[in-house]
Amino acid sequence: MKYLKILLAIIAFSVCGTVNAKRIVAYVTSWSDVMPDPKSMTNINYAFGHVADSFDGVRIDNESRLRDIVALKKKNKKLEVQLSIGGWGSGNFSEMAADPVKRAAFAKDCKRVVDEYGLDGIDIDWEYPGSGLAGISSSPEDKDNYQLLMQDIRKAIGDGKLLTLASPATVGFYEFGPLMPYVDFVNIMAYDLNRPPYHHSALFRSELSGEMTADEGVRAHMEAGVPSEKIVLGVPFYGHGKKGEYPDFINYRDIKPGEGLKEKYDEVACMPYMVNDAGEMVICYDNPESLKRKCRYVNDSGLGGIMYWDYAGDTDNGDLRKTISKYLK
Repeated sequence: MKYLKILLAIIAFSVCGTVNAKRIVAYVTSWSDVMPDPKSMTNINYAFGHVADSFDGVRIDNESRLRDIVALKKKNKKLEVQLSIGGWGSGNFSEMAADPVKRAAFAKDCKRVVDEYGLDGIDIDWEYPGSGLAGISSSPEDKDNYQLLMQDIRKAIGDGKLLTLASPATVGFYEFGPLMPYVDFVNIMAYDLNRPPYHHSALFRSELSGEMTADEGVRAHMEAGVPSEKIVLGVPFYGHGKKGEYPDFINYRDIKPGEGLKEKYDEVACMPYMVNDAGEMVICYDNPESLKRKCRYVNDSGLGGIMYWDYAGDTDNGDLRKTISKYLK
């Protein structure tokens, strides 16, 4: 039995490169000119596609860049590229999903896009069913229609392609149990949870964690019916600054200690942050140390991997993505 286990481990390593390979999902945006290193991730979600104004098809931002991203598969044969449809403020979902004819036509167009661009699947980033907070149309029927939409897309693209979704840390927008037969994995957006003087992506609860943490979001998804191996934990490659003093959105590459700024570390929440001369948190973010801890959390919890928004926020040296590649097992 001992030698059989060793043999199986060797076979797994030769096929996957590692015995317990996790997904590393990188969002790459249409508006960036940064080309990602295709060997530093397993999956790319290209942001974004949208529901067409006719409610029956897909519109893609910067199609030529999408083709360039797909071409990276030549440098990494195992790389999977998906089109992420939606994003904050991207509408037309509610109208499309409510109409059986338009919904079926949209799903069919997803299949066309997958075939035409050589994609490995579709990622749905509807933010959020039943909510008009992002300035998009919504309906009380969105949650039920979302189930039908994912069923139609799965039927259209087939079982051999990926179908995933982006979910906030809270779970009230979806009925996850019925979705699981159709969805390969769920990317939990465990960021933008708060603003200074609280962490926006705390792993665990502390005095500075605010109303929600990544761990609480993961456990909420499990309780809602998402298997641990289908959970991909989202982490940010950016931070938030105190309103009125620093930019709300700051890429990690631009976050540095300086005059009047000092980095501190919350040992309980497992998060870094910048304080001013008065000791007040003014910038919250992730760094290699916090990502190392989140990788250990993903490994220990049996989760499916890590997702990050977005690739261009990292340093030129790739400090964040290299940390994830090193410590995620």
